[in-house]
Amino acid sequence: MTNTSARRGVILMNLGSPDSTEVKDVYRYLMEFLMDRRVIDYSYLKRLLLVGGIIVPFRAAKSAAAYRSIWTEEGSPLIVITQQLQEAVQARLEEPVEIAMRYGKPSVARAYDNLLKRLPELEEVIAIPLYPHYAMSSYETAVEHAKTVHKKGKYSFSLSFIRPVYNEKHYIQALAESISPYLQQEYDHILFSYHGVPGRHIRKSDITGNHCLQTPDCCQTASPAHAFCYRHQCFTTTRIITEKLNIPANRYSISFQSRLGKGWLEPFTDIRLAELPKEGKKKIIVLCPAFVSDCLETLEEIAVEGRETFLHAGGESFTFIPCMNTGTAWVDAIALWIKEYSDGERSMIF
Repeated sequence: MTNTSARRGVILMNLGSPDSTEVKDVYRYLMEFLMDRRVIDYSYLKRLLLVGGIIVPFRAAKSAAAYRSIWTEEGSPLIVITQQLQEAVQARLEEPVEIAMRYGKPSVARAYDNLLKRLPELEEVIAIPLYPHYAMSSYETAVEHAKTVHKKGKYSFSLSFIRPVYNEKHYIQALAESISPYLQQEYDHILFSYHGVPGRHIRKSDITGNHCLQTPDCCQTASPAHAFCYRHQCFTTTRIITEKLNIPANRYSISFQSRLGKGWLEPFTDIRLAELPKEGKKKIIVLCPAFVSDCLETLEEIAVEGRETFLHAGGESFTFIPCMNTGTAWVDAIALWIKEYSDGERSMIF
């Protein structure tokens, strides 16, 4: 190891997954996930009544069945893919690399402890939340949770985070390379399906207090709020990618999936999938750029349920583009951010 990297560790942070497809494990996972105040931002008592009394009891069995439909012999696709990503990134770095999940296992504390076991003289940890866009319920909660565990554990090493990479050139290049092969086929339309969030989350993250969702073109009007605006960042990723790949404006659109109630960002993916055939768009390509690792929301919600919705509505051809997962360009991008940091570059630090 070089002197600059000998006392530094890296953590790849992802969302998480149930321990198994058993209803009890899915129930426990959903309770941890949905009781996060940055996911469902109500008071604790209201959140407990809603999550513990209504959502999870009625959803656990259905979610368990959905997880069973995508589970592999190795386990949860998201966990397995993140482990494979760790191995690929580790092969490119001198620094020890660990993974941590925001919910479930392996925990952030375990990642910290594993780094210390591998590197007792550890002085610094760079955490990479595997969410390209800033949102309360994804990037922000991962960062704040890691900080809380760090403080409670009284760890002596410093902790830093790679910023949301929605417009970073190496991330864009990796995403473009994952999309490009699919553009050789015949298609009518490309749907960029991003994970949905409540509109109130967008407004809460608005550091100006008076910009986000105030006007129809707020995401196109320059503002400091954009550094924390999920909607703007989704639009920005789509614009940069479509320009890079020369995709005409009339051949793509954006939608938002996985809504849990009213007031979420629109248009909704499931609604658009049912509408597109009626608009003459019968051969479509769908991708989910808010995710870098395939998971329940991509493999089951889009690749299975979304396909069924589209074909049932009269669609003829549905192509799902997998997430970047362990693609070479994506692995190279992550390794490069750490190497640049080691060389003194701090622009990627949040």
